[in-house]
Amino acid sequence: MTLTAGVLAVQGDVSEHAAAISDAAETHGETADVVEIRQSGIVPDCDLLAIPGGESTTISRLLDREGIAPEVVDHVEAGKPVLATCAGLIVCSTDANDDRVDTLDLLDVSVERNAFGRQKDSFEAPLDVTGLDEPFHAVFIRAPVIDEVGDAEVLASWDDRPVAVRDGPVVGTSFHPELTGDSRIHDLAFFE
Repeated sequence: MTLTAGVLAVQGDVSEHAAAISDAAETHGETADVVEIRQSGIVPDCDLLAIPGGESTTISRLLDREGIAPEVVDHVEAGKPVLATCAGLIVCSTDANDDRVDTLDLLDVSVERNAFGRQKDSFEAPLDVTGLDEPFHAVFIRAPVIDEVGDAEVLASWDDRPVAVRDGPVVGTSFHPELTGDSRIHDLAFFE
């Protein structure tokens, strides 16, 4: 079976997400046809969707301007999976604690942007993630902190702070799983 996998190509690690999605699909005996999304009209044809990192205010502005935001909401309401990483997590949250970010209200969490520090404070850490047998080597770059969790399930924490959550078909991470060469987070988001 061939799946249509959309990667929001506004900013971020688009090719790395595409590779991780393809690897995860192959693990399940499936093929993923990855399409880059820069305009409206593509999301409705997608079986799954990745929203990469970048700058959350820019991403939210472009999602609104291009008419993609309501399509992403419809995608989730149809029960289709989304993986939102770093700035994608911020955009999908219910509260970004920043009026410049127009959130999609898809993850019942409140976040604080860049809470783990600036670029120079980036770090890597092994995470125990619910649903994975072995620790996941996570890469944190200007990472947001999930400071309040509503109905979302916490999948992983670092330093007693949630860094991965699931709310229905949406998985959000503070870290960048696409930078590791390990597709297990994409597998967890799209095929579990």
